[in-house]
Amino acid sequence: MHICIIAPEQLPVPGDGSVEICIWAIARRLAERHKVTIVSRRTPELPDVSILEKVRIIRLPASSPVHYRTSVLDYIQNEPFDMIQVDNRPHLMSAVKKRLPHIPVFLFLHSLTFTPGTVKAASALASADLIIANSHSLQRRLTRRFPQLNKEICIVLLGADLERFTPVNSQEKYHLRRLYRLPKAFTVLFVGRVIPRKGVPVLIRAMYHLNKHLPAHLVIAGKGKPSYVRQLKLLARRLGVSVSFLGNVAHDDIHTLYQAADCFVCPSQNHESFGLVNVEAMASGLPVIASSNGGIREIIVSGHNGYLVERYRESLPFARDLLRVGRNPELVATIGKQGRADALEVFNWQRTASDLERLYQAALLQH
Repeated sequence: MHICIIAPEQLPVPGDGSVEICIWAIARRLAERHKVTIVSRRTPELPDVSILEKVRIIRLPASSPVHYRTSVLDYIQNEPFDMIQVDNRPHLMSAVKKRLPHIPVFLFLHSLTFTPGTVKAASALASADLIIANSHSLQRRLTRRFPQLNKEICIVLLGADLERFTPVNSQEKYHLRRLYRLPKAFTVLFVGRVIPRKGVPVLIRAMYHLNKHLPAHLVIAGKGKPSYVRQLKLLARRLGVSVSFLGNVAHDDIHTLYQAADCFVCPSQNHESFGLVNVEAMASGLPVIASSNGGIREIIVSGHNGYLVERYRESLPFARDLLRVGRNPELVATIGKQGRADALEVFNWQRTASDLERLYQAALLQH
């Protein structure tokens, strides 16, 4: 097959956003058996056309979503694709389908962000030949939001790069901590956008409670508005919480940060459709403590490969699970080992690519 994957207009591929990470990981594996083209936004740092690991990447002008859509439609009409997948942009997908009605066009949804419960959104979704969601939770929410949608929403789970995200021995962990200038303490990691709905203030308060019983250090990796990051630094200082704000860490390097930590926390306050960071932490052999919401519940099984926090708006439940893990190195090892095993079995990009490939082939036969 000649497969085209159209990325959102926001970030270039390869990139550090979760959707861009997914696209690149899937495309590389599909390219082992198929011809794969990724369409992405143009950026001064990258060439307009490149071939990486057998994947052709075309980068088009994208000064605005409308400009990008025009660029995409102009490009695809002259290319001999067998099928097209559009990631997380229903209206762009609908425009692509309208331009190329004879080609199967799929929509791979990663969140609810671009599917408000409007007539326009419902109409866009209805034009897809196939809709794919990254979790049962996202599938259920879409079905509730669009009861009139007369088509099945398939589920394809995401994964992690199991060769990069891998556990390390204590000597390597010590070396990485020195590299990141981390103190000798129980090290708790947060990775993600530093925005209110990700729950960083809850985590900082949880660290304050934890510090009463155990010396601990928090590492926060991710971009945020300077004013919001200042508020968080002020909160940590006021509570006497030891914390490193690392800002954005490139996804190519982020695995070393997981390997430097003892535990990973995902305190999301809103629905998470999947939660890629949890899988990356599991693959790295870290116990995960996460909010019991959305697709996270399909990744973490409490007491098995991590802990789910039911009352995730509060800091004390997080602190209790952190203390349980922080006081018990054997528990860290057992849960970390189980997380790694689950990632190997379920959450790997090869499985994601194979699941997608089966859906593509079935849709092509029906088309």
